[in-house]
Order: sequence, then C-alpha cells, then structure tokens
Amino acid sequence: MPTRSTPCFPRAEPGRQTGMTLIEVLVAMLILSIGLLGAAVIQLNALKYTDNSRMTSQASFIAYDMLDRIRANSGADYAWRGEEHASVSTATASVRDVDLHDFEANIRGFAGDSGKGSVAISTNEVTVSISWDERRGTDAPGARQTFTLSSRIGNESGLAR
Repeated sequence: MPTRSTPCFPRAEPGRQTGMTLIEVLVAMLILSIGLLGAAVIQLNALKYTDNSRMTSQASFIAYDMLDRIRANSGADYAWRGEEHASVSTATASVRDVDLHDFEANIRGFAGDSGKGSVAISTNEVTVSISWDERRGTDAPGARQTFTLSSRIGNESGLAR
C-alpha cells in the first residue's frame, strides 16, 4: 500500500486566506501613489504662494523706504515714472537724484529687468507703485503683480509736525 507523504506547506482551511493577492498589492500601491502625488501638488502650490508673498513683502519694504526718503526731503519734487532712468553722478547729484537712483536699483535688484516703479505726488499725497513679472505665480505669460502704497506727507493745517 502506497504511503502518502505530508505536504511541505500546510493546507489552508476553507474560507481562510493565507496571503495577499497581486491585485491587493496593486490597489495598495495605487492608493499610495495617488496620496503622494497629492502631497507633491500641495507642496508645489505652497512654494508658489511663498514666492509670491516674498516678492510682495520685498516690494513693501522698498516702497516704505522710498516713502521715508520723501518724508525726509519733503521740499524736493520726487515725481518719477519708471520709464526714465534715474542716473546719478556722484559729484553733482542731489539728494532726490540719489534717492530715485537707489529706488530704481532696489526694484531691479529684487525683480530684475521686469521690475518697474513710479512715484506720483498730488498736493500732500504720495503714491509709490512697484510692479513686477508674476508669470511664475500665475502660470500666465505677461502677468504682472503691482504693489501700491499711498500716504499723506507734509504738514496739514493745525497739526504739529
């Protein structure tokens, strides 16, 4: 009578699973990859918005610096458009010319050649505007971001300076 050899692997009981199937592994990998892809998209958006905030903060610092310079030298006419270059010759430069040159240099330093600035003065109100190319933040070619700061300067009647 032939003898039966015992199998090396224990037999599974009916209705009980002993391992994972390939389909279960593939579904788990699909869920994991979708989750990681979502996390990557969130990270990219966070970097985009952080860069936009950094540029706006830098423009704010430059505009407030220019406003402080105008207040310190309130007798000079600081009206200036970004299309004209504020050239400065150190021997003959006035304080206004040096301030406008520094303003233009600061804008070009943070925004490159796409950066533009202007200073508009109307009676005792000053408006400093800075704009730059915002293509990276909006994914639209030619998109520009503008920061505008307006403030009153000078001595209003009845107020001590």
